[in-house]
Amino acid sequence: MRKVRDILRLAVGQGLSRRQVGASLGIPHTTVADHLHRAEAAGLGWPLPEGMSDAELEAALFPRLPVAPPPERPMPDWRQVHKELRRKGVTLMLLWLEYKEANPEGGYSYSQFCHHYRTFAGRVDLVMRQDHRAGEKLFIDFPGQTLPIYDRATNQVAYQAQLFVAALGASSYVYAEAVASQQLPAWIGAHVNCFEALGGITEILVPDNLLSGVTKSHRYEPEINATYQEMADHYGAVVIPARARKPRDKAKAEMSVLLAERWILARLRNRRFYSLAEANAVIRELLVWLNDRPFKKLPGSRRTLFEELDRPALRPLPVVPYEYGEWKLGLKVNIDYHLLTELTQEKFLVIPLFRLVAC
Repeated sequence: MRKVRDILRLAVGQGLSRRQVGASLGIPHTTVADHLHRAEAAGLGWPLPEGMSDAELEAALFPRLPVAPPPERPMPDWRQVHKELRRKGVTLMLLWLEYKEANPEGGYSYSQFCHHYRTFAGRVDLVMRQDHRAGEKLFIDFPGQTLPIYDRATNQVAYQAQLFVAALGASSYVYAEAVASQQLPAWIGAHVNCFEALGGITEILVPDNLLSGVTKSHRYEPEINATYQEMADHYGAVVIPARARKPRDKAKAEMSVLLAERWILARLRNRRFYSLAEANAVIRELLVWLNDRPFKKLPGSRRTLFEELDRPALRPLPVVPYEYGEWKLGLKVNIDYHLLTELTQEKFLVIPLFRLVAC
């Protein structure tokens, strides 16, 4: 207990000098002087009051000074920071500078600002998330579940319609449409309808590796279907397919497919449709409900984020929408300068070569 009792006994009780007390107890004489000054300030001498414990003596000589609480720092709105980061050109450094301008007398340092934001983002999604800029990417996929279309005459299933699903990266805004199949004409037509519904086009299209979009999948140099590439060029977009067996490359599409299966196909399981137009009319109503549904962990909905983030950043649509055209390879020119193209097993189309060149 800092030898306070011995210091008081020798210095006050026996009258030894500070140096003699220090030499006797093996401590510096300055320490002896400090303890004696503290005892004098506390009104203590020798002998000490009867029953005084070591803890009471420690508290009397070395009182604890009140610790001032740390100043309260203004806390940013992390949900707003999370949303602003989806805008083009917006970075954490820019948002921190704006935060410091609004709080010049205090606030977090840049490293603490980043630390607190990452903590917030980790609670929003425990899986590493990709950064999607506004108007940058459109993710496209088909769910495995189909929608039966019935024949009105026989009341039997005529065919299984596919559900085309597209989702924007920044706002997660969902577009869905029932199509007859996953073949190239339906695939291209669904894209054109999607662009018209969105009112613009993103910079990048991220399809899955189905044959209508990707002729040959490859990790680094996939071969894009010629018609699909022509359509993308018409709209000024770039096609970057998701890598095979890499579901996180198209996590937005996977989540949107799950939402479409849960909130569209599952809700239509007991209904019968006799045409694609009839089915799509109901799907459009369900899409309004899905996109207006509030987020659980973030403010707003898919529609509000779409109107605020993605819609202003979309590229404008061309004056004339893309007209479907199919590319044929390996055709030979006939002796009369005509191309012979098979349409069905029994019908053939003869096209003059000069017409192809003129187009």
